[in-house]
Amino acid sequence: MAKKSGRLIVTLECTEARAQGKPVSRYTTTKNKTKTPGRLELKKYNPNLKKHTLHRETK
Repeated sequence: MAKKSGRLIVTLECTEARAQGKPVSRYTTTKNKTKTPGRLELKKYNPNLKKHTLHRETK
């Protein structure tokens, strides 16, 4: 029988591109639900803006 996993697949979306009205970049990653119950925020590269921007977890 398989072990229950506490990890979820989440989508990270760029916040700066959305404010500027440009195409957003999206990344997928996993997070541990028990250790990080809040929304995940990481700096990732946005190829549309050609720089590193803040990406937040979406629903």
